[in-house]
Amino acid sequence: MPQADWIAAEEAQARLKVRPQTLYAYVSRGRVSVRPDPGDPRRSLYRAADIAALAERKSRSRKISDVATGAISWGEPVLSSEITTVSGGRLFYRGRDAIRLSETETLEAVARLLRGGHGAALKRTDRPRPPAAPGMRERAFLALAERAATDLPARGRAALALAVEAATLLDVLTDAIAGEVGGGAIHNRLALAWGQGPGGPGADLIRRILVLVADHELNASAFAARVAASTGASLAAAALAGLSTLSGPRHGGATEAVRRFAAEAAELGPREAIASRLTDDRALPGFGHPLYPDGDPRAAALLERFTPPPQLARLQEMVWAITGLAPNVDFTLMAASEALKLPRDAPFALFSVARCAGWIAHAIEQGQQDRLIRPRARYVGPEPESLP
Repeated sequence: MPQADWIAAEEAQARLKVRPQTLYAYVSRGRVSVRPDPGDPRRSLYRAADIAALAERKSRSRKISDVATGAISWGEPVLSSEITTVSGGRLFYRGRDAIRLSETETLEAVARLLRGGHGAALKRTDRPRPPAAPGMRERAFLALAERAATDLPARGRAALALAVEAATLLDVLTDAIAGEVGGGAIHNRLALAWGQGPGGPGADLIRRILVLVADHELNASAFAARVAASTGASLAAAALAGLSTLSGPRHGGATEAVRRFAAEAAELGPREAIASRLTDDRALPGFGHPLYPDGDPRAAALLERFTPPPQLARLQEMVWAITGLAPNVDFTLMAASEALKLPRDAPFALFSVARCAGWIAHAIEQGQQDRLIRPRARYVGPEPESLP
């Protein structure tokens, strides 16, 4: 075989961009052929064709891994879904404009739409009494955890049975947050628990909020719910996975960051608070959204229905004047809660109840696909040791 078909170790390492140990590992695994150098028996030569094939494979793997890594964070779509999409700066639930739905629909109706229309008139199963715990957040976790510990796996269940269970779960979570305030629509029960008259303007604003935050495509908590559902876990377990993910400060806990920003603006003045954050290269929580470069339509629709407290209104105006960023739904939930004088944890509670409808829809859809979500990790740790 011609000498050009074989290359020295230094060249092989350069082509592969690897260390000597890695090249030796390829040889030991039979992926690269080696022979003594006729001109210097103390040195080895490596088959150039094997090195070229490995280099090409590594290049393809890098491209694939780069795409996969980019898809994890606001990147390209990674799975198929018929539930929700953001298109043209608008939010759509199964092709229907969420803003229009918020004009007339309840969360219960939107929940049925999200999960595919099953159960237009369902009789819910008996609901346990809300577990006792200090606050709304704790009660929400305990309620879903209790169901997750006892409910049947979702895999293999009939669609109607899952629809009944889905409707019951929404009621269980609402009861845990609102307490025993009787039946009726979810928004009215929450309104009553928080000192708003059922059927009044406060209740209507709560209804609109619930509809507009019921789902938001493949957000972090929806993806967590789908991962749990892909294992065949119960709907309650999938919802609990979603709730756990929602609790993070970069998701459902974002309203607390908005509240801290508002406190800074109240203490320093809006312009000074904004300038301080921009100077320190810190974000302005509650403003701007990666999916809505022209402004979050959910926030715009809700802000037409109430007047934020004066301090928050001034902050909103100043952020727009300085940065051109419009408020997003996190700012709006906090502002609406302040305007209605709701409990401090009300934004998280509203998010939890509303988004539970989305988590359940995603769990059901993932179960229908009958596919385990199990991505591969791109290992960047120490080089695996060579075995004899």
